[in-house]
Amino acid sequence: MKQSLMRKYARLIAVEGAGVQKGQAVVITAELDQPKFVELLVEECYRAGADTVLVTWQHQPLTKSHVRYRSGKTLARVESFELAKWEWMLDTLPCRIFLESEDPDGLKGIRQGKLMKAQQARLKTVKPYHDKMENKYQWCIAAVPGEKWAKKVFPGERKSVAVEKLWQAILSTVRVTEDNDPIAAWAEHNRDLHARCDYLNALNIENLHYTAANGTDFTVGLIEHSRFCGGDETTLSGRRFNANMPTEECFISPMRGKAEGVVYASKPLCYQGQLIENFSFRFHEGKVVELHAEKNEELLRQLVNMDEGSAYLGECALVPYDSPIRESGLLFYNPLFDENAACHLALGVGFPESICGHENYTLEEIHRMGVNDSVIHEDFMIGTEDLSITAECRGGKSVQIFKNGNWAF
Repeated sequence: MKQSLMRKYARLIAVEGAGVQKGQAVVITAELDQPKFVELLVEECYRAGADTVLVTWQHQPLTKSHVRYRSGKTLARVESFELAKWEWMLDTLPCRIFLESEDPDGLKGIRQGKLMKAQQARLKTVKPYHDKMENKYQWCIAAVPGEKWAKKVFPGERKSVAVEKLWQAILSTVRVTEDNDPIAAWAEHNRDLHARCDYLNALNIENLHYTAANGTDFTVGLIEHSRFCGGDETTLSGRRFNANMPTEECFISPMRGKAEGVVYASKPLCYQGQLIENFSFRFHEGKVVELHAEKNEELLRQLVNMDEGSAYLGECALVPYDSPIRESGLLFYNPLFDENAACHLALGVGFPESICGHENYTLEEIHRMGVNDSVIHEDFMIGTEDLSITAECRGGKSVQIFKNGNWAF
């Protein structure tokens, strides 16, 4: 890929994604697949005004070795230097950038139960720090190609060709081309998403009812005085950022305990370096009470049982079937992309910002209002070309907001 395009993308992530401010610290988490791009991103963060940029490297083969050789106790332990880093982030509130490039099958064959149990313990330890940082810092999730990921998406190509094709696909979805200004393109895209959210919020929706020919028949309740969000967001101090690149969604956190019916996934879920395929959930009183999967059902069951809140929904996201990502014809095997190709739901923690005036409430108060709490947030796709969604509004009116998989307005 041309370095000029990679630099455009790096600047987009630093300026429009993370919204790096002058004098601010930045923490980047990345795999080892694209070190040159990480160099460019670090430089663009500094050019945007950062005073410190720290990079944390991850590598799936190391994770496999840790799980194989360490005891469950040591694998679950959060070391003192890790807690010190969390303390530093809590005090400093750095921008956080997460660069994804991992192999969708990269953790195949490990002892998933051992890893899940350790992660459950680790997440509970660091969750208090994360909760105290909620809505106070900018963050952005973006992606760069890894060789094994690229070969998964383009299995018939040589590695070099597959990586180049994946670069092209990623840059297309994030509106980076040779002859455009991607920052201006994102400003226009954000305006469109905000306008759609304004329409949805004006309806005063009480329930969303989903139906599709694959068997999905599902109703979820929304919290009164909640709101749909989409596009760029702002921290409590007013700093703007785009949390996901790409993004095509208008999303809201539903009322915990108000979900009934069956939903069928329309795409595989890549979780813990493995694919969960052809799965479904049945909800009763807001909770997953039954699940099935043709592949990795036990892994899906472990996900749902991570903690008390992991079997409840934290997000309902509306994405048109004709989104640019779906029209690319690619299955990315990565939730960052696949969730923006189809309507999706998420198990686990919800979004405080989906409560109107959320800045005036504590996190505990927001959870009491009905926003779910958990150590996880995992999206799964349910959008199909025939998906219908009806908004049942407070006051008795019903409005179709999705028809044949796309916006009905």
